[in-house]
Amino acid sequence: MSVTDSPAATAGHRTGRWIDDWRPEDPEFWEAGGRQVARRNLTWSILAEHLGFSVWLFWSVSAAMLAKMGFDFSVSQLFLLVAVPNLVGSLLRLPYTFAVPRFGGRNWTVVSALLLLVPTLLFAVAVQHPSTPYWAFVLISATAGVGGGNFASSMANINFFFPAKRKGLALGLNAAGGNIGVAVLQLGLPIVVGGAGLFGLVTASTGGIHLERAGYLYAGLAVVAAVMAFFLMDNLSSARSNARDVAAVVKHRHTWVMALLYIGTFGSFIGYSAALPLLIKLEFYVPTPLPAGTGINFAYYAFLGALVGSVTRPLGGWLADRYGGARVTLVTFGAMILGTLGVLATLAQLTPNPTQDPTIATHNTGMFPWFLVAFLFVFAATGIGNGSTFRMIPVIWKHDTRQASGVIGIASAVGAVGGFLIPLAFGAPWIDDPVQAVRTSLVAFTLFYVLCLAVTWAVYVRRASVARVAGLAEARI
Repeated sequence: MSVTDSPAATAGHRTGRWIDDWRPEDPEFWEAGGRQVARRNLTWSILAEHLGFSVWLFWSVSAAMLAKMGFDFSVSQLFLLVAVPNLVGSLLRLPYTFAVPRFGGRNWTVVSALLLLVPTLLFAVAVQHPSTPYWAFVLISATAGVGGGNFASSMANINFFFPAKRKGLALGLNAAGGNIGVAVLQLGLPIVVGGAGLFGLVTASTGGIHLERAGYLYAGLAVVAAVMAFFLMDNLSSARSNARDVAAVVKHRHTWVMALLYIGTFGSFIGYSAALPLLIKLEFYVPTPLPAGTGINFAYYAFLGALVGSVTRPLGGWLADRYGGARVTLVTFGAMILGTLGVLATLAQLTPNPTQDPTIATHNTGMFPWFLVAFLFVFAATGIGNGSTFRMIPVIWKHDTRQASGVIGIASAVGAVGGFLIPLAFGAPWIDDPVQAVRTSLVAFTLFYVLCLAVTWAVYVRRASVARVAGLAEARI
């Protein structure tokens, strides 16, 4: 087969760009055109997933700006708006995983991209009316969860396109492209709506904030992603999954151990990404005019967490390949414990400032660099842990790739629940003082990371671990 006679051109097609002959493990097939088809599908899959993540975390920034649009919501209410999309997104990940073999990867990418019109357009309309009730905002934020499901379907689709030896890089790029969508949103949304400048290149609007602009922008981008997927992506008839395989892994204890560890890594990444803008505003924002250098605008810094966590994810996979996923995950949780304790230490140095005293405000602002460095350390660890835990799954289930796919779907769904629990805990309505709620939550998260570290060591790392006793000793998990 020549390069011009690509698999997409020569394989039997059905209506809707179906490829019936797909053999990525065949070197001749791969080099004769399969590589180009796979890369083309990966490119547009990354775009669709990138937008999905952006819409999923839409409220992470928007909630912090609602007050300037005339909405008077409490801290607990705002954190709930941030948390709800993460819960819905986690619940959608399993059905989205099965949508690819049921409808085709290209077809479902089109549908999932168009579904992003629902949360973006509803958002654009609602924020223009200060009379919109809080319950309506909760429902609208829930619809943003469709963006969270995109990760599962996108990863499942790309997994079928690449040979085993190339799946790590392809899936890593696909995942990182989606994760970076959070950072792009958190940096770009305040600029688009006129709420912040960009390092002197762009200045904040003097005409007020217009959140609806972001809704319309991402609705337009979703249409672009759907159109590109429709014309440039393919369905694979060989993409199949068996519900019985998934039912089998549900009964496997390692499935739930990995789900627990993924709550600690990815759940922390998505939860902290969602909560960081509000967290910075709650702890460091100064609402009244004070001397220059006091008060922190979250719009300039909140995106850094998601960016660092996204960039370090491929690094986690590389380290896991070199040293073993379990060992890297163990070190990761140790780093997350230290980083979270660092965040707590900086928050403990802040002084309550109910009267907006300039001296106190300056002191608190001076603690922000330490807070940011500690939190970025945590984000870096979550990214590495995301890569290392994902690498562990195919090694544990190396003799059954279909079951491994099922475990990835379950772990990604359960892990995303952490994205709901973290903002919910930060905004805990059962604690009167919002600042104290944040500190209490960080203590609880630290204890959870200690549990994850202990489980990783007991089950996968120590000489007499459960994994080794079960016959997995020869595999460097």
